[in-house]
Amino acid sequence: MSPADTEHPAPSVEEADRVFVALAHEARRHVLLLLAQRGELPSGYLAARFQHSWPTTSRHLKVLEEAGLVEVRRQGRSSTYRLNRAHLKRVVNGWLQYLEPVGPEQRWCPSGPRSTTALAEQASPESPESEPGNRRRRDGPAK
Repeated sequence: MSPADTEHPAPSVEEADRVFVALAHEARRHVLLLLAQRGELPSGYLAARFQHSWPTTSRHLKVLEEAGLVEVRRQGRSSTYRLNRAHLKRVVNGWLQYLEPVGPEQRWCPSGPRSTTALAEQASPESPESEPGNRRRRDGPAK
C-alpha cells in the first residue's frame, strides 16, 4: 500500500453508490462538465443552461452536493458551485481499484455448492421429492 492510499482510503460502497447515482443523470454530468471547464459558477447561470425548471435544477444540484461532487458557497440568496475534483477522483479511482485482477498470491475459494444437484438440494430441502416415498430414481424415469 502506498502512502497515497493511506491518505485517501478507498470509498465505501455507500459513498461510491451516491457518486454513481449522481453521475447517472445526463443533466448532472453536464453540470460537472461546465464546472470543470469554467471553475465556479452561480446557480442562476447553471439553471439558464437547461430547459427544465428552476426547482429541477435545484434538485440536481442538491444530488451533486450530497454526493460530494460539488461544493457550494452561499451568500444571502445566491449560491456559487464548484467541482470537488479531489472527491470525484478518489471515489472513481478507488472504485476502479476493485476491478483490478486478483494477484497470483491470492486464491479464490468458492463457498457455495459445487454442482447443480447440490445447489438444487440447498435451494429446496423441503421439496416434495425429498419426502420419503416421493423420490425418483436417478437411473431412469419413475415407474
